[in-house]
Amino acid sequence: MDMPPAPTDPALREQQTQAFVRAMKPRHAGRPVVAIVSLNEGTETTDFLLTHAVLQRADVADVKAVASRRGRVDLFPALQVEVPHDFEGFDRVHPSGADYVIVPAMSNDADPAVTAWVRRQAENGARIVGVCNGTLVVGSAGLLDGRRFAGHWSSRGKVLERHPGSIHVPHQRYLVDRDVATTTGITASIPVALALVEAMGGREKAAAVAAELGAISWSPEHDSAPFALTVRRGVRYLLNKAPFWPHEQWGVEVRDGMDDIALALTADAWSRTGRVSVHAESASSDAVALRSGIVLVAERPSHERQRLPITATMKPLQQMDATLCRIQKRFGVSYREWVVLEMEYSGAPMSVDSGACRSS
Repeated sequence: MDMPPAPTDPALREQQTQAFVRAMKPRHAGRPVVAIVSLNEGTETTDFLLTHAVLQRADVADVKAVASRRGRVDLFPALQVEVPHDFEGFDRVHPSGADYVIVPAMSNDADPAVTAWVRRQAENGARIVGVCNGTLVVGSAGLLDGRRFAGHWSSRGKVLERHPGSIHVPHQRYLVDRDVATTTGITASIPVALALVEAMGGREKAAAVAAELGAISWSPEHDSAPFALTVRRGVRYLLNKAPFWPHEQWGVEVRDGMDDIALALTADAWSRTGRVSVHAESASSDAVALRSGIVLVAERPSHERQRLPITATMKPLQQMDATLCRIQKRFGVSYREWVVLEMEYSGAPMSVDSGACRSS
């Protein structure tokens, strides 16, 4: 059965935004503490870097990147970072727990150390936010039974199967049910992060950060209908991932103060074509502090690698749109369509003709 159309009433969209903002306002006076959780063995690039960067940029909370072990965290599909806090150390400094815990998608959605820590934080009163397939991690922590959820289009069936009584809500980029928030796909990290900024710092602060990103709105408005795996898309995916296509090694020069958000979106999108591997490179250091303060692991430059195309003058969402057009020009429309689908990017149509990308 076809999914019903998305609602288009602006008043309803604003009502949904404000309902989320009210539900996620800090419970206590003072500066909130936000923990961005990661799994050392694999955490989604944009889910992690973008939420960390937006909340740091807004300066409305103390934002801490944490993992079960301090040190190297492999991001997928690209890049590596150094995380300064482990769970035990965070708990010593914040014995009453975090105010908010952001849970990105992870390569293992049932890692016992991660799920136990997320569950303890929820029991201590933290608001939990599962971004994209971080919803699966939140579910493994026992926090989705009987709750409404959003979630990436590819995993909502898995959530419903694992958690009887959970209810999938279509056409919402993000929603909250009793202190547990969830989002749709990867790029939903943008509007939910801005909504959290509004909850903690007010509408003007959220609007200022949105303008920096190039975001027009952070409402939960979303048309879920185009995001599904059809037979045609499945066939195209198998063809695109076939081993006979050449695989390209690309490098991106990284430097202290570089914009985390533009880097994350661009590296994520190109890597999801399956045709490109992205390497962070620096001639001066093997560790580079990005604008948010997170430390990115860098390699020595290689002249054999092609350059990742990033335009420094573009805002991050303009960069995302330009990247999709560049993917289409280099590899074809089907690759662009697959990246839009995987990242559940509602800022652009699922596919476009070549003329629409002519100026990118």
